[in-house]
Amino acid sequence: MKIDAILVTTDFSEPDDYAFKLACSLARDHSAQVFVLHVIPPPSTHGEKLARAAPDSYRDQLWRELVRIKPADASVQVEHLLTEGHPAKEIVQAAKEKGCDLIVMSTHGRTGLSRLLLGSVAEQVLRLATCPVLTVKMPSEEISLAGNEKAGKITR
Repeated sequence: MKIDAILVTTDFSEPDDYAFKLACSLARDHSAQVFVLHVIPPPSTHGEKLARAAPDSYRDQLWRELVRIKPADASVQVEHLLTEGHPAKEIVQAAKEKGCDLIVMSTHGRTGLSRLLLGSVAEQVLRLATCPVLTVKMPSEEISLAGNEKAGKITR
C-alpha cells in the first residue's frame, strides 16, 4: 500500500498524542506528509457561540494549541488544519480534500451511557471514509506511567 498523505485527528488528549506519534512513524517510513486536524464541534449553547466570537477567540486559542503539535523527527512534514462542524463529517471531508491515503485516530474507549450519548466519532469515520482508517488505542501501561509521572511517582 502506497501512503503519501496521512490525516491524524486530535482533541489534544493523551491518546491523540499517542496516535500522532504513530502517524509520524508511519509517515517517516513511507516518506508521507502528515495533516493534523482538530475539529471544533458546533456550539451547544448561545453563550458558547458568543464566547467563541470574542477577541482572542476560542478558535485562536485552539490554533495556538494545534501548531504546538510537532513531530519528534524533523524530516516528517506536518500541516495543521482547524475546522468547525460535525467531527466525523469534517474528518472524512479533510481526508478527501488533502488526498489522504490513511486516517489515523485514537479511540477513547467510551462505553455504556457516555458512548450512547456522545456516539463514537471513530465508528462514524470508519463508516464514512473512502480510505483506510487506523484506530489506535493507547496501551494501558502508557496511561498508567503518564499518570504516575504527573503525580511525581514512577512505578512499574
